[in-house]
Amino acid sequence: MTLDRRSVLRSSARLAAFTATVGLTATCSAATGGDRRGDASVAARSQPSHLAESPSPNPNSGANPGPGPGPSPEESEPSAGESTPSQPPLAPDTPLEVVTGPHSRPQLALTFHGQGDPAVATALLTAAEQRGARLTVLVVGSWLDEQPQMARRILDGGHELGNHTQNHLDISAMRPDQAREEIAQCAQRLERLTGSMGRWFRPSAAQYATQMVKDQAQQVGYQHILSFDIDPLDYTDPGADTVTRRVLKSAAAGSVVALHMGHQGTVAALPAILDGLDAKGLHAVTASELCS
Repeated sequence: MTLDRRSVLRSSARLAAFTATVGLTATCSAATGGDRRGDASVAARSQPSHLAESPSPNPNSGANPGPGPGPSPEESEPSAGESTPSQPPLAPDTPLEVVTGPHSRPQLALTFHGQGDPAVATALLTAAEQRGARLTVLVVGSWLDEQPQMARRILDGGHELGNHTQNHLDISAMRPDQAREEIAQCAQRLERLTGSMGRWFRPSAAQYATQMVKDQAQQVGYQHILSFDIDPLDYTDPGADTVTRRVLKSAAAGSVVALHMGHQGTVAALPAILDGLDAKGLHAVTASELCS
């Protein structure tokens, strides 16, 4: 691309800051700040243990990591004719932080932490596509550095890409400038690989975004934070049957489910999850479709 990325991000941030002043409440449910705990086995909550999945940066480098190795020039730019698939416009009353979608349509969103063995991730995408499901994948930027082809694979399957920070560290504990850099680095990689930084940002190692994290995401250009209301704890590898049971127990119209691509048990569970959702009259769509 020929545009200066810093200028693009600054322009987007100004637009986001203006948009954030408008009241955004209604169609998709926002976080209330309270503790939304339910059944302990499926309760959505902060998950610092996710950090064990992510490679940690050099502890001597501080919490403000450098950009790291980027994709090669051939991988950095979208190929001719491979523009990012457009997503439907969101409802005008979509809140800044989305926890659930509208309950009036028989839809829900299966959202995935984008990291892990690319073969496992590809198997999961294929299983979803075979059943007509569309997913939202919040990718870790350092994973895209290692597996840049996965960005295109996700979009080509009809799915949606979002930002889950560069290194998947505890973003809530960072200084504002460090948090902004974590978000911006992943946004830059998404833009290089797909032509867009994506619509959604999800904080790392937390269910909800703190006000500081919301502010930094808006400065980068993200107008919406994507939280979730169902967490089957699949990253603990409890087995496919357990993951399936936990998702289906709580799944309802408007649900946003948090899952992980890099776990074989999640791949094994997905067909049964989709079959169970179908039996409940629910269909998996992207987060943008859910909130359109």
